[in-house]
Amino acid sequence: MPIRILSPEVASQIAAGEVVERPASVVKELVENALDAGAQSIAVAIYGAGKKKIHVVDDGCGIPAQELTLAVSRHATSKLSAAEDLFHIATLGFRGEALASIASVARLTITSRVVEEPMGARLRVEGGVIQEKLERVGMPVGTVVEVADLFYNVPARLKFLKQDVTERRAIDALLTRYALAYPQVRFRLEIEGEISLQTTGDGDRRAILAALYGVDAAEQMLEVTAEEDNLRLEGFVSPPSLTRSNRREITFFVNGRWVQDVPLTTALLRAYHTLLMVGRYPLIILFLSLPPEAVDVNVHPAKAEVRFREPERLFSFVQRATRRALLASSPVPSLPAQTLWHDGTRSSATPDEAWQLAHSLPSSLATLTQEPGQKSLAREDTLDRPPLLRLVGQVSATYLVAEGPDGLYLIDQHAAHERILFEKLMKQYRNKSVAVQALLQPAIVHLPPADARMIESLLDAVRVLGFEIESFGPATYRIQAMPALFAGSDPRAILQALLEDVDEDETFLQQDLEARVAARVCKRLAVRAGQVLSPEEQRALLADLEACESPRTCPHGRPTMIHLSVELLERQFGRRGAR
Repeated sequence: MPIRILSPEVASQIAAGEVVERPASVVKELVENALDAGAQSIAVAIYGAGKKKIHVVDDGCGIPAQELTLAVSRHATSKLSAAEDLFHIATLGFRGEALASIASVARLTITSRVVEEPMGARLRVEGGVIQEKLERVGMPVGTVVEVADLFYNVPARLKFLKQDVTERRAIDALLTRYALAYPQVRFRLEIEGEISLQTTGDGDRRAILAALYGVDAAEQMLEVTAEEDNLRLEGFVSPPSLTRSNRREITFFVNGRWVQDVPLTTALLRAYHTLLMVGRYPLIILFLSLPPEAVDVNVHPAKAEVRFREPERLFSFVQRATRRALLASSPVPSLPAQTLWHDGTRSSATPDEAWQLAHSLPSSLATLTQEPGQKSLAREDTLDRPPLLRLVGQVSATYLVAEGPDGLYLIDQHAAHERILFEKLMKQYRNKSVAVQALLQPAIVHLPPADARMIESLLDAVRVLGFEIESFGPATYRIQAMPALFAGSDPRAILQALLEDVDEDETFLQQDLEARVAARVCKRLAVRAGQVLSPEEQRALLADLEACESPRTCPHGRPTMIHLSVELLERQFGRRGAR
């Protein structure tokens, strides 16, 4: 194939692919333009998860009518003029590609007015082509941008978008974080006709935190403030008792720009060294200010990454500031008053009623409780069930050691208990006999609006599994009952488990939702690694695991046990053949 110059249309769509990945990318570019224009009020409305329409209104300085056509051209910007300016960038945008890229893959209408002009001007662009001459309209000072039918001319891009609920959450998370970074600006977000976020612009970040993480989490967040030479750090970090199962809630703003920086995240996690369990991550939102010449923002097409001139000094500063806040304000963690087996007044040697449930399950349960998307192991597990085991003890408060006729077995207590709870709950669900226990005092849970919309899509599946959860006001839910199998557990952990694992997990929203919900809840409520079990509890765990139809893996496919055969032990000790 001969080398040829790409047509302007194809070149524009390639450039748009670097800037406009999803509806949230469009919102990000338009909001950053509004902030650069000095807006004190920004209103965003989305319809069809941003694919049908995105509407952004700001009260910034506006664009002169004679420059409106130029504004939708590629590489047209008012923010720099020479190459040297790239090393002193104090604005969020600078490449002059955002509007042109958006207009090349959507139907864009931009209306703007500056204070020097009595009227505003409107311009329409479709697929990168201006549709009609400039139109004069009456409007207040500022800019209105409407993006309709995103990716209408590149339908293949639509196939790579996630489900609507996920795209809406991405937009909500984006705007809430920018509201935190710019608390003096009034933000309003309307999703499908409902207000999701509205800030006053009074500079109070703690109030906006409640919209991002919920009231309960916002109250626990620790404030970080530090200054050293020309570096300044402020924001919030969570105490070690408030964590998530992934790093998605770690957010950094550098000079007002939301960035993803792996070394910076790593440095911050070191501040939590010895304070967090393995696999748990903190909630963090930090704002770092430094001279523009100390950071290079021109290293990523979407400006999502930066390069620091003195990274080691900066990482050390962030780590020390965060560690000081944690050590000064974080409370000493305490054991819950009630565990899965016993409360504080009961002897630790007494098994809880949860372990007194019947151990036998029907042979058909293996197929009923199989985690969707997981390779079926039912026949293998039935033919190769572990033998009856004799308990030896517990190692590192995490693994049980048991002896069988064919060697030694090491059992992961968390994975094993997860499997046990999952099969018992699914058995009750299939038989329509889920035992429900009402809570003495209903638990009230406040959620961010985005999380509340996610929970709404899961309520039916949660209810059929024995959880009685109902709406109790805007973004607030009341848990009145839960399966008796989980008696004594924190009901709030149920909603948190669902939110953590649903986020960005498309398979969770597909078929066999009840089984997926059950698997996630059981994962959160199962006994944790590091929890010391009495001999009676250890024996009960082994007995329940032996009764499972698929005892060798947890519902997510992780092994529950490792077998060390007698032959292997004899070889290792030199009793049979060579090593």
